[in-house]
Parts: sequence; structure tokens; C-alpha cells
Amino acid sequence: MTKKTVIAIACATLSLPVLAAEKATEKVDLSKIDKSHYTLFSPTPGMYLREMSTDRPDKTESAYTIDAGHFQIEADLVTYSHDRDRSDGADTRVDAWAVAPVNLKLGLNNRIDLQTVIETYNHITTEDRIAGTKLRQSGFGDITSRLKVNFWGNDGGSTALAAMPFVKFPTSQDQIGNSSVEGGIIFPLAVELPAGWGMGLMTEFDVNRDEDGSGHHAEFINSITFSHDIVGNLGGYAEFFSAVSAERGSRWVGTADVGLTYGLTDNIQLDVGVNIGVTRSADDINPFIGLSWRF
Repeated sequence: MTKKTVIAIACATLSLPVLAAEKATEKVDLSKIDKSHYTLFSPTPGMYLREMSTDRPDKTESAYTIDAGHFQIEADLVTYSHDRDRSDGADTRVDAWAVAPVNLKLGLNNRIDLQTVIETYNHITTEDRIAGTKLRQSGFGDITSRLKVNFWGNDGGSTALAAMPFVKFPTSQDQIGNSSVEGGIIFPLAVELPAGWGMGLMTEFDVNRDEDGSGHHAEFINSITFSHDIVGNLGGYAEFFSAVSAERGSRWVGTADVGLTYGLTDNIQLDVGVNIGVTRSADDINPFIGLSWRF
């Protein structure tokens, strides 16, 4: 073996780790991969996973599902809301804490995931400063079951659309909820914009029980959110949220929301944000911190 041959073999050997690293980080064009045969019992391989997408921290739901056979946990570590109502001669203050409300997701196939939203623990203090009374409620909240179906754009494209029907079950303690089964359907749309911006739009139709329990009414929810990477794995968003009820005497709820997301890994994301009421009927302020984990 000549000296030149030895040098060539050594160089090739030393370059193997570099080539392997480059190959591992090479992105797969998912739009060219047939993932339709992957299911809950035949999970999508790691190399074909789409970029992690969450239904939090903004209120606008994502149009993307999680991959078949994979799980995702999305939770507020803690969230606080404060509201002070001085309308019509009243003076009521409501302070609410929620600890670890969680959305558990399971990918059924490449286009559908099943979600279970659990209100783990709530503590609500309602103070009527006119009457001089204070009511404290705490305990487990309601459970909501949701099914997200992606119509297009899950694995590529400038837009993505999904539908998400849901049903809320009255499981709350200490009269935190309204003891009624309620439901609706959500239509989230994602749009890629120029210069790295992303836009999310959401329309939602709910059927909820009247406040006095005499019947049911429709509620209409719409939101729009804009997001952009800031630096590295840090991103941010700004959102406007609107909820209008058909119940007589109800008032429009509007909030302006901002927040940050940080990807610790491809499968773990931290977030922090605040929702600010812009109408009298909305909570005045709602800060939160959360975590999402895919595995």
C-alpha cells in the first residue's frame, strides 16, 4: 500500500462523521413522501415527522395535526386571569388561577388526531364589593374531546385547512362549570406570508347553554394571528380574538394577545404570553406560561 493510498483512506475515514452529520440534518421534502399508510399502530418514522405544531399559546387553533402514532402534550404550567366589572353600578372582581390545564393529543393517521382537554385544577375568587361578599370555588374542571381533521397542507404547501368538532362534558366540581354538555366546530386556516411571516385564521361555531339554563344559543368566534421568528429558536406572535354570543343581553368579548415561543428541541417548546381584554366583557388581563412536548 502506497503512502498516497494510506493518506486517502485516512481522509475518507475522518470525513465520514461529517458526512453523516450533514445527512442527518438534511431536510426531507415531506410533500414527496406518501405517509397515508401510517397509523396509530404503524407510527410515522422520526425522519418523516413534520415540524412540531401546537394549538397553543395563541387562541387560534393550528391547522396541522400530529403525525400518526405519536403523542403530544400541551399544557399551561400556570395561568392567571383578572377581571374587574364596574358596569351598571356593579363592582365585582374575579381572580382565577388554573394549574396544569392540559391538551392530550394522539395521532390516529396522517390527517387526523384525537385530543382530550382536561381542566386539571381551578381556583376562582369572586368578590362583590357592593354587597361585601366573597365566593371561593376550586377543583377539577370540565373535559373536552376534540377530533382534528386536516383537509390539505399538512406536509407542505402555502396554506393548510382543518376542521375540529368538539364536545364538552360537564365534569367540573364546586359549580365551576355550568353542568351542561356543549359543543361546536372549529375551522383553522394557516397561510404562509412573505418574509418569513405566518398567519393563522380561525372561525368557530358553538352551541352553549343559556346563562339562566332555559335553553341554548349559538356563539361565534373569530381570530387572526401573525407570527414570525425573532432570533434562533425564539419566535413571537400577535393576535386579535373575538367572541359574539346570540344570547339576549350578552356582550361582545374581544382580546389582544401577544406571546413568545422557544423551541428547546424539535419536540419540546416553551411559551409565555398575555391576553389583554379590549372590551368590557372580556377578562382584563390573562398572563400564562406553558409547555408542549411531542414524543
